[in-house]
Amino acid sequence: MSIHLSAEAVVVRQLAAYNAKDLSAWLATYAEDARQYELAGKLLASGHAELRARTEIRFAEPDLHAHLLQRSVMGNVVIDHEVVTRNFPDGVGTVEMVCVYVVRDGLIQTASFEIGSPAMGRRAA
Repeated sequence: MSIHLSAEAVVVRQLAAYNAKDLSAWLATYAEDARQYELAGKLLASGHAELRARTEIRFAEPDLHAHLLQRSVMGNVVIDHEVVTRNFPDGVGTVEMVCVYVVRDGLIQTASFEIGSPAMGRRAA
């Protein structure tokens, strides 16, 4: 018998793994054929190999941390509004993000992102 987590529980695990920079745990929240997009529709990554390559670089940033501002859940769709501390070429800063996750069978199938402009010299709470 298979037990599937709620969509929100899957996204909670994903965010915790992201902040722990645990790539294996983070990938375990995504379906093998999951896709990431810009909110406008441009494909950013498809499948675990591309997700891993895209995220390994990010997890190497020493100050990386996502702070959840707000979460909305509607069935299998979870929408997070976050402020993410990043290490940009010009130094530490933050960027606001809206993340839309579609979860099926206990795994993230698609993730779409709207990313704001970096604010240099700031850190998320």
